[in-house]
Amino acid sequence: MIQGSVQGVNKALNQDHYDAVGLGTAGQPLIMAVADGHGSAAHALSHFGSRFAVDLFVQQARLFATLAEPRGEARAPSLAWLMNYAQYTLPRQLVNAWQEKALGHWERTRSRAEPGRPPADRLVLYGSTLVGAVLTPRVFAAWQLGDGELTVVGDDGRVSAPLAPDEADLGDETESLCSPQAWLQVRTHWAPVTEPARAPRLVSLSTDGLSKSFASDAGFRQFMAGLDDRLSAEGAERVRAALPQWLTKASQHSGDDTTLVAAWHTATAQADAVDPAVDPAGMTDPYRSDE
Repeated sequence: MIQGSVQGVNKALNQDHYDAVGLGTAGQPLIMAVADGHGSAAHALSHFGSRFAVDLFVQQARLFATLAEPRGEARAPSLAWLMNYAQYTLPRQLVNAWQEKALGHWERTRSRAEPGRPPADRLVLYGSTLVGAVLTPRVFAAWQLGDGELTVVGDDGRVSAPLAPDEADLGDETESLCSPQAWLQVRTHWAPVTEPARAPRLVSLSTDGLSKSFASDAGFRQFMAGLDDRLSAEGAERVRAALPQWLTKASQHSGDDTTLVAAWHTATAQADAVDPAVDPAGMTDPYRSDE
């Protein structure tokens, strides 16, 4: 597992939050999440909103993993039932829990001299995106609301972004946990694991501070391919040590908080040589230039 976050240039607070735990086994499912608080004056408490999003997703993901891989003699539900739960039940439960958490926080911490706000306006203060994933021996599932990236490198080395929207958000507009009926806007990725060797080789979640630092989507995917290559060639420890430098460089280019969590499945990783053209250590070229 590699994970880290860097505050954006000239930002008073890092609005991102993240967590990543587990091994992808039945007893220790892999659970990953990143959230990006919106950060503008209209979303003045979004650093709380992103933390609530990640913490509550981890809770919901643990429940999902328990359903997918029950203990003892309990019978596992069908994949069809789990898919329905992933697509409909989990998003609604997560959004409802987040909204309840945000409204409760506002009630506890607001100044009594502050004028009252309707609930919808209170939620806007906490606005945040979310990307989360769960991997068990039986299923790989992921969810996304708003911007950010889920990047997957398959057992064949192919890089994909299964939750990328059909159309990019315009400007800084993005879907949010504070949106009305936000659960309807959650995108879901569903992929049963047919055999251990076919599980994703690399699963990465990142906030848009990383992808915005590249001149194109192709440059971002090239970076992710290079991350996979370097993990294969050098191992997680050396990549983990270099990660803060990479995120700092990305943040300087995007100007935004930048967060990455990634899990590398060593059982399927191939020890290929690093291609210098996509080596993350030399990732200056793919970034946006000031010219």
